[in-house]
Amino acid sequence: MRRYGGPVLLCLVGAAVLRITLLSDLYLRYVQHALRPYLIVSGTALILLGVTTAVLRSRTGGGEEAGGDDAEYDGEHDAEHDDSDSETHDDGHGHHGAAGPRIAWLLTLPALALLLFPPPALGSYSAGREAAQRAAQGVGAFPALPAGNPVALTLAGFSSRAIYDSGRSLSGRTVRMTGFVTHGSGGTWYLTRLMVTCCAADATTSKVEIRGEDAPPTDTWVTVTGTWHPKGRLGSDAAWPPVLDAGSARTVKQPSDPYETP
Repeated sequence: MRRYGGPVLLCLVGAAVLRITLLSDLYLRYVQHALRPYLIVSGTALILLGVTTAVLRSRTGGGEEAGGDDAEYDGEHDAEHDDSDSETHDDGHGHHGAAGPRIAWLLTLPALALLLFPPPALGSYSAGREAAQRAAQGVGAFPALPAGNPVALTLAGFSSRAIYDSGRSLSGRTVRMTGFVTHGSGGTWYLTRLMVTCCAADATTSKVEIRGEDAPPTDTWVTVTGTWHPKGRLGSDAAWPPVLDAGSARTVKQPSDPYETP
């Protein structure tokens, strides 16, 4: 079995990648939608490589078995010289050979875990460890918002307008945003969303303080509708995080794509 450890591991990882890309939207927990074709190609390549390696090793297995007689003869020849040394030598190799494959097979556990129990998307823990991230831009005018109320905005878009928009385009407008709940001190709670440029490894945090509604449990996904509450001087630290006076907050399911993109 030891000769098939590598191929099995390749096939498990490939199957896990294809499972989260072809059979579900779970891959969106880790990467952007645009990377889906590359994941499919990678998963397929891993499975093909594993199967090919297993076939090649099975074809070379006969040669190893044919060499068994020579190995047995060598063992008997060594035994004639020194039975005690031979026994010690054989025991040592036997234990080493048995332990090696058993340890190596433990490498399949992470692959099985990925296949059967894909990790969840980043949430409040990651957001709490993230330092305040704000757009690298100065104060200036933003394009006009679409007509009609409420207007759907990303948290990053709302934050940029609240902190940097000299035209005050949020004034008098009702906005609607969706994110997960994080908590601050003194009963403060935030609507939070993570933004990814490429994958979850480069995620940055956007958050909006919510006032006027009771705080749901941490990591609950909610859609909040309300109006901008100005605070601080534009472009200053006092303006962050922006504040929303909520008119309503309703619990929703986590979206299939939990991250915002630039």
